[in-house]
Amino acid sequence: MTLSIMVQGTASDVGKSVLVAGLCRIFAQDGHRTAPFKAQNMALNSWITRAGAEMGRAQVFQAEAAGIEPDVRMNPVLLKPTSDRKSQVIVMGQALCHMDAMDYHLYKPQLRERVGEVYRSLAADHDIIVIEGAGSPAEINLRDRDIVNMGMAEQANAPVLLVADIDKGGVFAAIYGTLALLRPGEKDRVKGVIINKFRGDLALLRPGIEQIEALTDVPVVGVMPWFDEPLEDEDGVALQGDKYRRGGGRELDIAVIQLPHIANFSDFNALAVQPDVRLRYVKRGESLGVPDLLIIPGSKNTLGDLAYLRDNGIDADIHRAHGQSVPILGICGGFQMLGRRVADGIESGIAETGGLGLLDCDTRFEPRKITTQVEAGARALPAGVFAAGGGMALTGYEIHMGQTTLGAGARPFATLTSQNGRACRQDDGAVNAAGDVAGSYIHGLFDSPLFTRALLDALRERRGLGKLDTPVAGWRERKELSFDALASQMRAHIDIPLLYRIMRRHAAKGEQA
Repeated sequence: MTLSIMVQGTASDVGKSVLVAGLCRIFAQDGHRTAPFKAQNMALNSWITRAGAEMGRAQVFQAEAAGIEPDVRMNPVLLKPTSDRKSQVIVMGQALCHMDAMDYHLYKPQLRERVGEVYRSLAADHDIIVIEGAGSPAEINLRDRDIVNMGMAEQANAPVLLVADIDKGGVFAAIYGTLALLRPGEKDRVKGVIINKFRGDLALLRPGIEQIEALTDVPVVGVMPWFDEPLEDEDGVALQGDKYRRGGGRELDIAVIQLPHIANFSDFNALAVQPDVRLRYVKRGESLGVPDLLIIPGSKNTLGDLAYLRDNGIDADIHRAHGQSVPILGICGGFQMLGRRVADGIESGIAETGGLGLLDCDTRFEPRKITTQVEAGARALPAGVFAAGGGMALTGYEIHMGQTTLGAGARPFATLTSQNGRACRQDDGAVNAAGDVAGSYIHGLFDSPLFTRALLDALRERRGLGKLDTPVAGWRERKELSFDALASQMRAHIDIPLLYRIMRRHAAKGEQA
């Protein structure tokens, strides 16, 4: 008998993804084969499975917390916004089409049965499934075609935990309002509330907890303190706060341009946890300064974001930084922007535009989307900061629709040796003659710890600093420590034995029915 529990929220960014990861870790620690599941994910942070299927990044780190390999069944539907009104629709890891919000809303009933089948297939292989909702179940305008909140809870016959973020303010109103807007049968599914991101004296919160339990007849099963260990964020909502604008006083300053359609900013988590790095995301109107490294990240709308750089004078800031000898690195869409021109606007509708002109290469978009896990070796370079990683092994993944051709003034950044487990030999990326501007299609580049430290130590050398004396854990090792810390904190502040009882009672009732 497979047990299940669903984590829904009073709003987006209340911490559902992290709490699901924590539950996956706890149940796995207790000896249960556990998997995460989210029927529909809207995010520009994605990942590629061993089979070349694309899925949401949140379910990837939740699977890692459970100690299992990510499986596209954990996220059967992924929406990747390309504008304020339109998204690419990815079903079971493959790009289906682009739809606007209304067309997708009308299409969702066709996905409902497919999502249910995928869930049952995943459940058959595991002891416990931890399901994540999206946004809020109180979005009453979307309820009739819902496939990810209460609609999914009904398909899975799962009990629900409601998460509310006290750091946003108005936590009791959010809990009460959400429950009040649910249908009677839906409210019956909600077996507990978790108040998340608490900072303060619990004794002062206790009277409010007692009142909200009396008003709603739903128990508060835990108050989770603020958790400040590094983990991955599901989407760009996290960039709206100050989480990525801290770390002043560290020796290396690395700036990332915050594009409107920034994709896979999880690429840079491995930099953020380095003890000598201050990682900051630079928005329109903020000073770029003279960082030790400037990164132009991936984008789901390369030409649209390139126009944004020009319209806001950020392109001039980038060229000014280049003139001040700041090394510049572009990842995926950022790599494409660094070239001379980008043609065929499949994503944005713009036919062709000039690039930033800092790399001697041209990109042409094609309908076929490349989604591969890759292994590679960084090329040996004669000069420049990027020469530090020459010959080192790289692992990551590619997600792009463009093919880039290098001119005489550029050389490849790396050589791919494997794509989705198949041996190959193929050039990747580009580096200019001076070795101070580079681009690559490889996401997860900095997850290769030896390459990352070699690059950072080269940046330190430019500043007249010595190498770090103490060994630094890579991002994968750092995440493992964070998963364990998260599980420990959740065990201390959430009634985990009660959650087991809730799952077992609900499953028993379902069998009797």
